[in-house]
Amino acid sequence: MGNEYKRLTIKDWAVEDRPREKMLKNGISSLSDAELVAILLRSGNSTETAVALAQRVLSLSNNNLNELGKFNINQFTKIKGIGEAKAISIMAALELGRRRKGEERIQRNQISSSQDVIDIFQPILADIPHEEFWVLLLNKSNKVIDRVRVSQGGVAGTIVDVRIILKAAIEKLASAVIVVHNHPSGNPNPSDKDISITKKLKEASLLLDITLLDHIIITDSTCYSMADEGIL
Repeated sequence: MGNEYKRLTIKDWAVEDRPREKMLKNGISSLSDAELVAILLRSGNSTETAVALAQRVLSLSNNNLNELGKFNINQFTKIKGIGEAKAISIMAALELGRRRKGEERIQRNQISSSQDVIDIFQPILADIPHEEFWVLLLNKSNKVIDRVRVSQGGVAGTIVDVRIILKAAIEKLASAVIVVHNHPSGNPNPSDKDISITKKLKEASLLLDITLLDHIIITDSTCYSMADEGIL
């Protein structure tokens, strides 16, 4: 085969166009999103550099990293030039970023408003394609003891067991809890089922001298606090 079919790697580029060298020279903040993704890809294909391939990947998510974070492995591997290994590299990097943001938020410790809770959970839940239900455990000063995922399910919903939530609270000696789940649909409004489980949890919590402070619904844009809306 002729050289026209040779895979274009970063080493084939001019030095000033190589993202690794650019990062070493100017710092990682100097790189564009496409250049960062290109480093994960390591190489392009027979017609594209890694940066060009990365730009095409980003364009499919409207150049929005939150949207890209919703891609599953099948969506990635349908893109010409993206195999399983490259897909896994991108997904792993996005997951690390999501976890880092979540850890940074929880270090703030004290909860004083629904926005504090949203700041913790939106990076974790906003861009996942299935529903998850979490509980934030607090002490008497509303400082965070722990956060626990109590269930996960499909796009349409997840099964929530009040006993599991209260078990987590009792084991950690929590004085108060805030429950949080996401709506992958993007609609922040609570369903009848959401309201029902909230009322059931509130009644059960009172029997154990545990306060249910809020139930928050997370989406990738607007979020909903039942406490703020007067449902609790």
